[in-house]
Amino acid sequence: MEIKQYIEENEARFLDELASLIRIPSISALPEHKEDMLACAERWRQLLLEAGADEAVIMPSAGNPLVYAEKRISPEAPTVLIYAHYDVMPAEPLELWKSQPFEPEIRDGRIWARGADDDKGQAMIQVKAFEYMVREGLLRHNVKFIFEGEEEIGSPSLNAFLKEHRELLRADVILVSDTSMLGPDLPSLTTGLRGLAYWEIEVTGPNRDLHSGHFGGAVANPVNVLCDLLAKVTDADGRIIVPHFYDDVEPVPEAERRMIANIPFDEEAYKQAIGVKALKGEKGYSTLERNSCRPSFDICGIWGGYTGEGSKTVLPSKAYAKVSCRLVPHQDHETISRLFIDYIQSIAPEYVQVKVTPMHGGEGYVCPITHPAYQAAEQGFAKAFGKQPLAVRRGGSIPIISDFERILGIKTILMGFGLESDAIHSPNENFRLDIFRKGIEAVTEFHRALNL
Repeated sequence: MEIKQYIEENEARFLDELASLIRIPSISALPEHKEDMLACAERWRQLLLEAGADEAVIMPSAGNPLVYAEKRISPEAPTVLIYAHYDVMPAEPLELWKSQPFEPEIRDGRIWARGADDDKGQAMIQVKAFEYMVREGLLRHNVKFIFEGEEEIGSPSLNAFLKEHRELLRADVILVSDTSMLGPDLPSLTTGLRGLAYWEIEVTGPNRDLHSGHFGGAVANPVNVLCDLLAKVTDADGRIIVPHFYDDVEPVPEAERRMIANIPFDEEAYKQAIGVKALKGEKGYSTLERNSCRPSFDICGIWGGYTGEGSKTVLPSKAYAKVSCRLVPHQDHETISRLFIDYIQSIAPEYVQVKVTPMHGGEGYVCPITHPAYQAAEQGFAKAFGKQPLAVRRGGSIPIISDFERILGIKTILMGFGLESDAIHSPNENFRLDIFRKGIEAVTEFHRALNL
């Protein structure tokens, strides 16, 4: 049976199985969902066995459990290790969802729910392509799966797991579907990812909240001070001011800049899609360079004082912010973390106390387009989408990808099928069903074409 026919005949089942995963609110950031994490891991274990794995087990870690499965073809055959994550982001703000985030709905040719794309939908693409290859007797290499439950919080337990289970995870290449394409008619393979460094900042002023009338103007307001500190991280040209921040940043090669410039990109449509009138970023670089090849700094959350209904004339005792930097290859996230902490402490005024706590981070990653598995992925995309995929760097971070290379010594192929319109991490996350089908076909063709 051809793959298109197989997808057509089994699509209802595929979507039912995906819905069974989505209905489990596997939110790794919230401790009250610990039981949901185990339930989701168990559901994936069942689905991997049903898809044709010889064995599938739940393995403990220092945090949430992992799912490991494998299909053995021959000890002499090459091995593909498929990585995915089963945890999802919190769904808040709930009032912005048009349907319940953990009760999937199919409408307008899409499935709408938290995890529909990131990463339950994309992981299902991998599993269903594998299922087809097994049932049709087409698989010629060994396949292993490792699904984790902490990617959305920086994979804090996976590093140690990789070191402990190097032999179990031994493979020739890793395949991941957790990235995006340039557009539904612009298939693309991700050749690079940015790294990440993330911190929480706490600014403390007086030993209690104060009456702003009695103390305002005489005592430093921690919220004001925090805003001032954060404003001093970047300059008017969008460059990060932290000393030595750019020491290991390589200039974007002119050849790559020309390649990026040739990527079809409608800046007006880009602005319209996200509802802004103008774009802002580092001077001297295009939008596609800024969000893929250059570092960035962002305030991800900021709070302090009274934020309830009505008013309260209070000078708060504390203020907080969560901030992050996206990094480029060769920037060590631990080095950047120390530089940032030292800089913030150096500019902190004496009338407040400032504490900067590193949260998590990871390195950037680059994959050579000459790798045989990359070329198999190219063939898969070309077959499914009818055109050769573009090679692009993406601005997001998957810190574990660089750990795979450092600990396991394996290159990763980033064969993702997401779209900007999928709204991952946001209300109304969704996944186009036509892309879901083409993704299964593309991964199937990857397995057919792989020659390691």
